[in-house]
Amino acid sequence: MRGKPLEMSLLFDFYGETLTENQRELFDLYYNEDLSLAEIAEHAGITRQGVRDGVKRAEHTLREMERKLGLVERYGGNEERAAEIAREAERLHALNESTLHSDAVKEIADRLTQLASQLQ
Repeated sequence: MRGKPLEMSLLFDFYGETLTENQRELFDLYYNEDLSLAEIAEHAGITRQGVRDGVKRAEHTLREMERKLGLVERYGGNEERAAEIAREAERLHALNESTLHSDAVKEIADRLTQLASQLQ
């Protein structure tokens, strides 16, 4: 993945509901609000170590869910495949304009472009 904050945000988007309410709050403040452990501890009325433990447990839970289900990995793969379909549709458009001049091929390429954009 592209760095821990992005990885954690994606995992949270997919699996955040599996966390306890307390873990979700600590995780959100740490990763999404970018607060320090000390700031979160003050806000939550717990120790800095308590915040760190809660965030680490949340990270572990999210990673375990991804290991078991692989939804984030599949989602990333789908985006890449959609982009590839869009590129191939453009190649088909270009080939049709330069050589084939077929209304049927144009319709197919247009439909592929449309489908790819819906997936992205």
